[in-house]
Amino acid sequence: MKKTIFLVLTLVIFSMMSENQAQQTQVRMKTSLGEITLLLYDDTPMHRDNFIELINKKFYDGILFHRVIPGFMIQAGDPNSKNAKTGDRLGSGNPGYTVPAEFRPQLYHKKGALAAARLGDQANPKKESSGSQFYIVTGKVWTNNELNQMESTNTHPKFTDEQRQIYTTIGGYPPLDYNYTVFGEVTEGVEIAEKIGLVKRDRSDRPLDDVKILSITILK
Repeated sequence: MKKTIFLVLTLVIFSMMSENQAQQTQVRMKTSLGEITLLLYDDTPMHRDNFIELINKKFYDGILFHRVIPGFMIQAGDPNSKNAKTGDRLGSGNPGYTVPAEFRPQLYHKKGALAAARLGDQANPKKESSGSQFYIVTGKVWTNNELNQMESTNTHPKFTDEQRQIYTTIGGYPPLDYNYTVFGEVTEGVEIAEKIGLVKRDRSDRPLDDVKILSITILK
C-alpha cells in the first residue's frame, strides 16, 4: 500500500514538473554544425525576455561562435562577428545595453547550461550581463575533493547534494556559479555544443573555420 502511494505521488510530481517545463519557452538554434534546442527559464525573466526579443529581431542570424574552449564553454552573440574576416579579434561587441544580474541558487553551471557573458568585475562590479553575448557550458566532470577545495577556500558556497551529484557525474563548470547569470539549458543537441567546442581554434580561441548561427526560432 505504501509503495503504491509513493509511486502515485512520484508520478504526480513528475507530471507537474513535465507540465511546468512544457509551458516554458523553448528555442531551436540552427548552427553550421547542427541544431541545439534550448529551454529558457522563467526564473530569470529579464534574460528570457531579452533573448526572445533579440531572436524576434533576428539579431543572432549569421553571428559566429567566436570563442570556444574544450572542457569549458562555447560563446557567441557578438554582432561584430557577422561577416568578420579571418583573424579579426572578436568578443567586444554588444547591442549597447546590459541586463541586471539574475542569480538564482537553483540555477548553476551544469553541462548544457545557457548563461550570459559579461565584462569583468573591475569594470562591472554589479556583474551585469552583456545584452547579447551568451555561452553554453560544455564543462568537465569534477571530483568531490575539487568541490571540497572550492568550499574550503570560499570560492563557492556550500554545494547542495544535487549540485554535487551533477558536477561529479554529468559535469559542468562550478567556478562560474553566482558570478554569471544562468538563464536556460540545452534540452537537445548537447553533443553539437561539444562538437563546436572541439573545433580547431587560434590563440584567441576563435575557431579557424567559422561556426555560424544560421537562425534561432521560438518553438513555444
